[in-house]
Amino acid sequence: MALADMLQAAWYGQGRAPWWTGPLSALYGALSGLRRMLYRSGALSSERLPVPVLVIGNISVGGTGKTPLTIAVAEALRQHGFRPGVVSRGYGGTQREPLLLDAMPDPARVGDEPCLIRASGVEVAVGRDRPAAARLLLAAGCDVVIADDGLQHYRLARDIEICVIDGERRFGNSRLLPAGPLREPLRRLETVTFRVCNGGRPGPAEVPMKLSGGEARGLLDCHTVPLGTFAGQPVRAVAAIGNPQRFFDSLRGQGLDVEAQAFPDHHAYTAAELDFPGRQPLLMTEKDAVKCMAFAKPHWWAVPVRAQLPDDFLVALVRRVQAVRH
Repeated sequence: MALADMLQAAWYGQGRAPWWTGPLSALYGALSGLRRMLYRSGALSSERLPVPVLVIGNISVGGTGKTPLTIAVAEALRQHGFRPGVVSRGYGGTQREPLLLDAMPDPARVGDEPCLIRASGVEVAVGRDRPAAARLLLAAGCDVVIADDGLQHYRLARDIEICVIDGERRFGNSRLLPAGPLREPLRRLETVTFRVCNGGRPGPAEVPMKLSGGEARGLLDCHTVPLGTFAGQPVRAVAAIGNPQRFFDSLRGQGLDVEAQAFPDHHAYTAAELDFPGRQPLLMTEKDAVKCMAFAKPHWWAVPVRAQLPDDFLVALVRRVQAVRH
């Protein structure tokens, strides 16, 4: 078993973490705690922008549904007259300097998630220096900045924080990396503005979120069909996301007979890796699809999902943004 798989099993109750993860977890906790203290004390400075800044992130590693939530929040703000923009590190891409994405960005350069967000019609800027990337959004006319996966990036001062929680896996063994899946201690949840629970059973004071998707879209012709179209025949599915099992389970929940293959999160696919024998339908997430367009085949399909959120949460969020308007 690979080390990453062994650690994942230990985090979520299917094994025991190696002994050496304990000391490393203590060291990680001490260093991350010191970093937070330095920012709180002002020894390390955060940059304050002249517009509201909303951070969406999590305290655990792996996929929790941040990207669909980011798109849903941006759409809600647009419906209320705002012009939001999203700033992202561009994980998985090669771009280092701040860059404002055009309408057809290259996922190999800027990362898959920024490309997916940009495809929704929202302005996106990427860069290792998030404050500098955010300033590109301001120059483009954005009046709200949404920081995607930015909960632990304290250089950018924020007005609102949303922590997304995996409702099925929760926080695993509740230990810090590498002994557990946590980037920050559970007490960090007490300081965020909203806690959004994706799937499962939400806990107290958690906003429920569900990802819905009942259609598939052809990568080459953009033709959409109900997922039920593929029932009664074997299909292949691939996923390179934080929690690929969630995607595979959702397909099986639609009655599909799925032969699944997971890849590491943000994996850069090659045509050879997806050159499966036969012409069975190949289903993938939208995040995967943006990286496969250059070598897509007619029987490849993306499965879009949308975040379903309570109206009262979106109203409360918009009012928060309006209240902190600088």
